[in-house]
Amino acid sequence: MVHCPECEAEIVDSSDVEFVDMESKMAGLFKSAKRFYVAACDDCGAAIGTGVAGGGG
Repeated sequence: MVHCPECEAEIVDSSDVEFVDMESKMAGLFKSAKRFYVAACDDCGAAIGTGVAGGGG
């Protein structure tokens, strides 16, 4: 079982985590979108992880 490091709430499925879009950009020769996000505990809002997602445009 996975728990939030701050509040110890159980993280069982995707509804227990909130993905917050921090910044979106359209840049580059092919206008590829990059999204920077933070995964946060849905109970207390503590940041659990970060990432970058990209897509073609």
